Amino acid sequence: MKKTYVLDTNVILYSPNSVLSFGDNDVIIPEIVLEELDSFKKDKSDLGANARYAARLIDKLRKQGKLNEGIDLESGGRLRVEMNHYDTKIPASWNKEKADNRILQVCKGLKEQGEDVWLITKDIFQRIKADAVDINVEDYYEKFVPEYDDQYTGREEVFVSPEKLQEFYSNRNLELSALLKYDENLNEYNIPSLYTNQFLIIHSIENPKQTALGRYDGKSVVPLYNKESKPLGVVPRNVGQRFMLEALSINAEKAPLVIIKGPAGTAKTLFSLAVGLQKILQDNGEHNPGGEHHQGGEHHQGGEHYRRILICRPNVTMDEEIGFLPGTEQEKISPFMRPIFDNLEILVESDEKERYKNEKQLLDKIKDLFDRRIITTEAVAYLRGRSIVKNWVIIDEAQNLSPKQVKAIVTRVGEGTKLILIGDPEQIDHPFLDSRSNGLCYASEKMKGSDLCYQVTLKYDECERSPIAFEGSKKL
Repeated sequence: MKKTYVLDTNVILYSPNSVLSFGDNDVIIPEIVLEELDSFKKDKSDLGANARYAARLIDKLRKQGKLNEGIDLESGGRLRVEMNHYDTKIPASWNKEKADNRILQVCKGLKEQGEDVWLITKDIFQRIKADAVDINVEDYYEKFVPEYDDQYTGREEVFVSPEKLQEFYSNRNLELSALLKYDENLNEYNIPSLYTNQFLIIHSIENPKQTALGRYDGKSVVPLYNKESKPLGVVPRNVGQRFMLEALSINAEKAPLVIIKGPAGTAKTLFSLAVGLQKILQDNGEHNPGGEHHQGGEHHQGGEHYRRILICRPNVTMDEEIGFLPGTEQEKISPFMRPIFDNLEILVESDEKERYKNEKQLLDKIKDLFDRRIITTEAVAYLRGRSIVKNWVIIDEAQNLSPKQVKAIVTRVGEGTKLILIGDPEQIDHPFLDSRSNGLCYASEKMKGSDLCYQVTLKYDECERSPIAFEGSKKL
C-alpha cells in the first residue's frame, strides 16, 4: 500500500533532498512548513543554506505542475503542498497556531481520509505527540551509521600464543594469521577481520595479563613507536592515550586525518594540543614554554613543518547573533575557546606546584602563543572555500558537525596539513543530530580502513582528569 509521508520543517532543514527520498510514495509538505522555511532563508548558517536550497528545489518542481494538486516525481511518487484540514480535531489544549500542532493536524486529517500517513520528523517531542494522537512517526536519516556501541573504535583486543608474543617482542612484526579473537557468542577463537591502522592490544592466550601493543598496517602487525613519548611533559597514562599519542605523532604525509572519540576527561584536546605545539616549537628550535624540552618517541617523524595550530569549534558559526557582538573575530570566538585555554595552562607550565602561583605570568605565556600566531582560532563557518596548507588543525567538539560539514572540512585539507577531529558522541548539542547522524561518527565509519586515517575511541575507565571526573563518567 502506498504511504503518505508528511515532512516536518526540521527534516528539510537537515536534508533539503529529503523531498525526493521516499520512492514511489506520496510526499506532503504542509503549508506551515513553507512558512517556517521562509523564516530561515536569510540565515547565514547551514540551516539558512539548506532552506534556500530547498526553496530552489521546490520551485523547480513547481514548474512541472500544480503543487496543491501534486507533482509527479522521477521516483514514481508525488509531491504535494497541503493547505487543508483546518477543521480536523486535535486535543483542545493544543494551540492550533503552533507549527508543530498544525503539522499534526494535517497528519490527522489525511489519516481520517484513509491515507497511510507517516510523519517524518527529527523533533523528539513531536514524535512523542504524534504517537499520543495515534499517528505513525519516524526519524529521518540522510547519512547515518550504526548505533554508537556498534561503531568502529579503531582498537581491538586479540590473542596469540606465548611463542608468537615473544616473536613480536623480538622481530617487531607479526603476521595476521597468528592473531585470534575470542567470540563470546560462539565461545571460540577465530582469526579477526581487521582494518588498516587499527590498534591492537595483544594478549598471550595462556596468560592474558601478558600483553603488547601494536597496529595493523594492512599487511601485518607492527609495534607502536611513540607510545612512551612525552610531548611537552604530558605522559600517557593508559592504553587509549598511548594509541592516541601514536596517531597524533605520525606525520601528516602518512596520517593527515586523526579521529578521536571518547568521554570527557580522557585528554583528547590536551594531547592534540601538546603534540602539535611540540612539533611547531621543535621546528622553530624553541623549548617547551613550560621550561622542559621533551623529544618524541624512538620513531620520531622528521621532515614536518607546520605553520601554526588552527583550532575550530563547530558551535561557533559566526552567524548574525555572534556577528553583532563587538570586537574582532578572535574576541568574538574567545569565550567559546575557554576549554582550549584551560589545556594550554597545563602545557605552558608543566610544574603543577608552580602553575597557579603567578596567574599573570601564566596568562602572558598563553597570550604570547596567540600573539605570535603559533596558535589561532577560527569559526568553522569560515573554513568554507579555503585550502589549508601546512597547519595543525584541531576541530574540537566535532560531534556537533553534520556529515555535510565534516565532508567540507576534510576536503579543505591541503598539503602538509594534519586534521584532528575530536569529540564525545554522547554530548551532542545540535538539535538535528544524534549518535548515528553526527559528522564525527559519520567520518569515523566512512574513513575506517583508509591508509591515511588513524582512529581511536577512548573508554570511560581511561578518564584521567581527576578521581571525581572518572567516578562521574563511570557512574553518571
